[in-house]
Amino acid sequence: MSLYQLEKDGDVDSLLDHLKLSDSPSIRKRAAEILGDVVGDEPQAVDALVRTARSDDDEEVRGAAIDALDAIGGEAIERLVAEMAGVDADGADWVRAEAFVETLSADRPELRMAAANALRRLGDAGALPALVEALDDPNSRVRARAARACGAIGDDRVADALGARLDDPVGPVRREAADALAAIGTDQALSPLLGAVTDENDEVRYAAVMALGGYQGPAAIDPLIEALDDDSDVVRRAAVFSIVELLAAAPTEQSHRIRETVVDRLGSADRSVVDPLVELLAESNQPRERRNVAWLLGRVAGDEGYDDAVGALIDALDADDGTTAQFAATSLVELGGETVEDELLELLEDPDCAEETRSKAVFVLGKVGGERARERLEELLDRAGDEAVRKQAFAALSKLGGRR
Repeated sequence: MSLYQLEKDGDVDSLLDHLKLSDSPSIRKRAAEILGDVVGDEPQAVDALVRTARSDDDEEVRGAAIDALDAIGGEAIERLVAEMAGVDADGADWVRAEAFVETLSADRPELRMAAANALRRLGDAGALPALVEALDDPNSRVRARAARACGAIGDDRVADALGARLDDPVGPVRREAADALAAIGTDQALSPLLGAVTDENDEVRYAAVMALGGYQGPAAIDPLIEALDDDSDVVRRAAVFSIVELLAAAPTEQSHRIRETVVDRLGSADRSVVDPLVELLAESNQPRERRNVAWLLGRVAGDEGYDDAVGALIDALDADDGTTAQFAATSLVELGGETVEDELLELLEDPDCAEETRSKAVFVLGKVGGERARERLEELLDRAGDEAVRKQAFAALSKLGGRR
C-alpha cells in the first residue's frame, strides 16, 4: 500500500513499520513527515521518532524525524533534547531555555536542530543572541531551523541577521529566512525581501512577494511589478495579490502617490494581471481588498482583459459593501465603451435587480451612455417607483443632454 494511502487512512502502525524497516531513506523520511502530521503524542510513535532522530544512518531521515517530533508538539521535541543532551524536560521555562541555548553548540547537528526547534516552541526572546549565532552554523539544516525560530519569536532586532541569510548558498535556508522575515512583518524586516523577488528558488520568491504586500511605502512597487513577469504562475498571482494589499495597507499620507505609481507602472495590463484581479473581486470576502481590486481594474484593464473586467465590475455593483459597489461604478466609467453600455442596459431590464444597484447603473450610464442609454433613461424616469432611482435617472439624463 502506498504511503499516500497510509496517510489518507491514518494507518500509524504501518507508517511506523515503514519508518523502522524500510531500506529506502526516502521512504523512511516520508514516513516520518507523515507521522508528524497524523499522530498526536502517542507514546509508540514518539518513541520511534526519537530513536530515528538519534540513530538513523541518513541525515535527511534524522532531520525529518526531528521536525515530526516538533510538529507533534507537547513535550515530544523536548524529550529528544533531554535524552540526547541530558536537559531536564520538566524544569521551568527559563531553565529549559538556558539548557537549549547551551545545546545549540552541541557536537551533533541533530541535537542543534532539535534545540532550535525547542527554542522556537518556547518563544523566549532571551534566546535570540544564540539563535542569531546559529544562523551561521556550518550545517544548513541547523541554519534553517534557527531562522524559523527567529521568525516565530518575532523580534525585528534579528532582521539584519536574517537578511544576510537571504544570500545563503542553500535554498531551504533562504526560504526559511524569507518566511521568518515575513512573519516578523515590520518594514525593517521586510526591507531585505525587496531584493529576494529575483531569487533562483521559486519558494523564496513566493515568500518575498507575498510578504511585500504589507510593506509601508512605495519601495515595494517596482519589485512587485517585476514579479508579474515571473516564470512561476504562483509567484505572478502572488504579486497581483500583494499589489492589492499594498494599496489597502498604504499609509494615508502616501496612498495617493502609491496608487498613482502602481497605475503608472502597470499601464495597460495584460490578462495575466486582469484574470487574478477578476478572481479576487469575485471570491474575496475582505471588503478592503475588494474595494481596491474594483478601483484598480478600471485603471489597468487593457483591451485584452476588457470584457472580463467589465463583467466582474458589473457584478460588483451589487456588492453588499457600498464602497466596493461605488468603486465598481467609477471603474466602469473609467473603462467606458459600448460593452459597458450594453451590459448596464441589460441590467436595467432585470426585474430582480436591486434598486441600489439600478441606481449605480444609471449613474454610470449618465457618464458613458449614448442615444440608446438616453432613451432608456427617459423610460425609466417615467415609470421608476424608487425615488432615488428617479433622481439618479434625472441627473444622468441631464449629463446626456436632457429629455427630448
